[in-house]
Order: sequence, then structure tokens, then C-alpha cells
Amino acid sequence: MMKFLLFMIFMIPLCFLKNIFWMVQMMLFLMIFLFMNLSININFFSNLFYMLSMDIVFYGLILLSMWICGLMIMASENLYKINYYNNFFILNILLLLLFLYVTFSTNNIFMFYLFFEASLIPTLMLIIGWGYQSERIQAGLYLLFYTLFSSLPMLMSIFFIYCEYYCLNLYMLKFFYSNLLIFYLSMIMAFLVKMPMFFVHLWLPKAHVEAPVSGSMILAGIMLKLGGYGLYRFLIFLQEINLKMSFIWVSISLVGGFYISLMCFCQVDVKSLIAYSSVAHMSMVICGIMTMNYWGFMGSYMLMIGHGLCSSGLFCLINMNYERLNSRSLYINSGMMVFMPSLSMWWFLLLSSNMAAPPSLNLLGEISLLNSLLSWSTMTMYLLILISFFSAGYSLYLYSFMQHGKFYYGIYSFYTGVSREYLLLMLHWLPLNLIIFKVDYFIIWL
Repeated sequence: MMKFLLFMIFMIPLCFLKNIFWMVQMMLFLMIFLFMNLSININFFSNLFYMLSMDIVFYGLILLSMWICGLMIMASENLYKINYYNNFFILNILLLLLFLYVTFSTNNIFMFYLFFEASLIPTLMLIIGWGYQSERIQAGLYLLFYTLFSSLPMLMSIFFIYCEYYCLNLYMLKFFYSNLLIFYLSMIMAFLVKMPMFFVHLWLPKAHVEAPVSGSMILAGIMLKLGGYGLYRFLIFLQEINLKMSFIWVSISLVGGFYISLMCFCQVDVKSLIAYSSVAHMSMVICGIMTMNYWGFMGSYMLMIGHGLCSSGLFCLINMNYERLNSRSLYINSGMMVFMPSLSMWWFLLLSSNMAAPPSLNLLGEISLLNSLLSWSTMTMYLLILISFFSAGYSLYLYSFMQHGKFYYGIYSFYTGVSREYLLLMLHWLPLNLIIFKVDYFIIWL
């Protein structure tokens, strides 16, 4: 595990050279190729080195982080063209990947907390440094304070564990037992805000709307998954109290998911609509993890990977429209099929994956989550039906509104997609629909 960490650290000096933008991206793809060839043990932690190790869950999320970071550079060619601090941008992405890598692969929960919070800093820099509107400062503060306010109690809980048990190793903590309500709440609130759960989700649409395309991709692709990953790891030693409390989180998430699906129909900004749809999907993931059964864990893991690729692809698509029209409004982006028929196909493919159509990974994840929630309580059926129905509804609404109808007559300059953009979309869509053929990895991992 340490070899990849050193790979990233030694890539950092490259950022201070000229014309190195695409070189770093190629190096990232080389690292992905090497990482894919690692031998991993499905049943145990493997590749142990100091405090770093890996199992199948770590593996999928680290690979997703590397993949999305490589595609972020490809999506941000505009920065390279106008030479807008592109070296600092590359440095930012490498630092972010470094922090995420350690977060996903460390065994020590204090190290986990440290890098979990450190990943906020490059994201904040992306939003404030390369964001579009002047509200980006406010969006950055929302992101910072929502996350920090919920995370500080978690730090206190980690100190409490150390005082009681003199051990911070994740693998050993399965023998740690605590039934304290305050301890439980302070441990999991940080992850629920990060997911984000309904009621603490306001930072997400704000951050997405103000972020540049790379910021939106990393927020949707990886940052939301940090919360799910934390719940996976920490619920191991909070099982008993979680069985008593889980109905609260499931109820909030299901009602919130339904309400947010309705809110998607009210959005005028396309980016905001995609951000709200992320909240609806992540509410399903929270429900799956909180049921604490095999189908729920498996389904939420699959949906996290699927949503990371799908949502990131949709943010790339709206950025392509934004670069041409300088607007993300639904009304100005209507009738796009006339101008960009090829991109119209990509909108259809990614939105169909967003509504969990076969053969996307989202479909398998949602089927598993339906199984887990219905076995947990049949009363969840009604809200699940509504969430699934409206999920398809707002995806079709977005597609039909953007691609059909009259186009805006104020458009004075236009060009269709270039090969880099089609490659970028292909690299989002292909893994999303091809991973389903190797779904045994997702099913065996428990």
C-alpha cells in the first residue's frame, strides 16, 4: 500500500514544472493500471504495511478515487487553455487524492479522522479558487462549518475510546463495546452530515452549484462516499445500540428522499437538480447501511460506486453545456438536440443509469436495497415505491426539457462536442455498465 502513497508523493514536484498538465493525468492512469493488478484477499485485510491495509471495500473506493481524479483533469481542459493557475490546480488534486487514499486505507481511527477532515481543505480550495459565482465563499463556509461542527464530537469519542481501551486499531475495535447514546451519536453524526442525510444536506446543493466541474465531480464521486465508508467501519462496534436507533435514521432518510425527489422537479438550475438527486440516492444508501443486513451492506456499496460514476458523468455533461452557453438554466439549455445530437445520446445514457435502468450498477444496488429494506420492515414499501418512481420522473423531466422544445434564440456561438469530451463520458459510462459482469466481487466481500 505504501508504494502507491510514495507514487503520489513523488508526483507532487511535477506540479512545479511547465506544461505538465496531461503528463500528470497519464501518470494517474498508470497508477490506476498498477492498482488494478494488485492481488487482494476477499476475506481478510491484505497488503498490510504499517497502518495501511486493504480489503475489497477499500479497494473499490480507492480505485474510484483514482479514476475520478484522473477524469477531473480531463474535464478541466479549459483551465489549461486559459492558463488559470493550472499547476496549482494539479497540486490540489494530487493532495486531495493523497488524503483520500490514506483515509480509505488506514487502520488507525485517529489517522482516519485526521485525513477525513484534511480532504476538506483541497475541496474548499477548488470551490473558492476555481468556482464560478461570487457566492462560492458562502458555499465554502457552509461546507466547512457543517462538516467541522459534526466532526469535533467524533474526535472526542476517539479520545474516549483510547482512554478506555488503549487501542485505536480498527480491526481490534470489534471487541470494543459501548452502549452510550451520546458516544453513538457523536460517532455517527459526522458521517450522516457527510453523506448527507436529509436535514443536514443544505451544504451539498450550495457547494455543487458554486464549484467548478472538478469540484462537483469529486464531491459527488468521492466525498459523499466517505460518510458511507465511515458508517461501514464504525458500526462494527456500535451494533447493539444501532439496532435500537436505526429506525430513526431510516425514517428520516426515506421521508427526506421522497421530499427531495419532489424538490428536484422545482429546480431551474440543472446542476442543482443533479445535486438534489444525489441526496435522494444517498438517503437510500443510509437506509441500506442502517438495516445492518447482508443485502443492505452489499446494495449500498454497489450504489455508492455506481452513483459516483453516474453523478460525476452528469456534472461533466452540464459543464459541457455551460462552456458553450454560459448558463446552467433549464430554460436556456432547452432544445439542445438540434445543436448537439451526439451529446443528447450521452444525456440519455447517463440519465437512464441515474434512474437505475439495466445494465447499470445502480440497478443492482437498488434491487439489493429494496430487498434489505423490505425484509427490515414492509412499511418502507410505500416510500420506496414513491422514491423509485420520482427518481425516474425527474430524470425524464430533465432529459425531455433539455433536449426537446424550442431553443433559446440568444445563442450566438456554438460548437459540438470534441473527442476529449466523448472520451471523458465514455470513461464514466463504460465502467458503470460493465462492472455488472463482475458483480461477484460485490457479493462475496462480506
